[in-house]
Amino acid sequence: EYSHYVKYIEERFPQETPQMFWLHPNAEVGFLTNQGISTFKTISDISGGGTSGGTGDISAVQPVITSYQTALPPNLDMIDIRSRLKEDDYTPFVIVSLQESDRMNILLSGMRNSLIELELGISGALNITDNMEAMAADLMTNKVNRLWAEKAYPSLKLASAWFADLVSRVEQLVEWTRALTLLKSVWLSGLFNSMSFLTSNMQVAARSNNLPLDFMVNRCRFYNIRDLSEVASTPAQGVNVHGLFMEGAGWEDGKGEDEGYITESKMKELHPQMPICNIYAVHINEMSWNAMYHCPVFSTSLRGATFLFQANIRMDPDDVEVRWTLAGAAMLTQDD
Repeated sequence: EYSHYVKYIEERFPQETPQMFWLHPNAEVGFLTNQGISTFKTISDISGGGTSGGTGDISAVQPVITSYQTALPPNLDMIDIRSRLKEDDYTPFVIVSLQESDRMNILLSGMRNSLIELELGISGALNITDNMEAMAADLMTNKVNRLWAEKAYPSLKLASAWFADLVSRVEQLVEWTRALTLLKSVWLSGLFNSMSFLTSNMQVAARSNNLPLDFMVNRCRFYNIRDLSEVASTPAQGVNVHGLFMEGAGWEDGKGEDEGYITESKMKELHPQMPICNIYAVHINEMSWNAMYHCPVFSTSLRGATFLFQANIRMDPDDVEVRWTLAGAAMLTQDD
């Protein structure tokens, strides 16, 4: 009978574990962590703790506004930056730095204006709008406001961590536009459009080798260092990038000059930091995937639409790629 089948399945079948699906136990840790975060977020949303709906005192958000206004970096001076450039200085990397700076100025201006408007609304100089109420509620509950997120980049961070991340991004752009040359290592996570930067890397290689851009691909090679102070200068070819994290797997550093390789995760280490990576462009016919894993790179752990590019990750010579495909191994540019 049907009830006997159900009883047999419930009592005799082994308990489902991540290993049954080729996943690491960390996958369950991550799932339960995200489930807990989602639960508490739902409780917070329905508890009525925000200032929206006219139930709270909107003026209570004033200290938070003042804090953000004080710490918000000034806009980058694009007139001054462009005035220091000659016609021959507009290399693909410099163009990317200008595009990133323009995007950052849009975000900074939008944040600054919305904070000023909310402050004027609290003082009575302006009528309180729905957007102002939503902004106040988000500031009080440490959420990134919708208007800010629309002008920003994919991120799952709470507002305080998101803002600290924003300040670090501005600092990189200030350093980049001050030098107006390629940095010794670029924080890939700190870019609005990481693919634009990687495409510029292929453009530079294609021009210097008189090769068609359409047949160029990026190749990754990971050093055995993570400290930026150990990077002496820009690489002989390509670019150095940092800020990558592994998900669904771990990383074993190589010995001496040998490159490391993908390996099993350590327990409860969900997003191990990857070493600094040298990305250089080669012709597609020179690209070898021997003992390499086709590793997708995403902006956030949501994956999906935040896909950036496919990186080649070295495997142990005796390893098989299907192992890491089933484990869902991927790299992220942000540790959520």
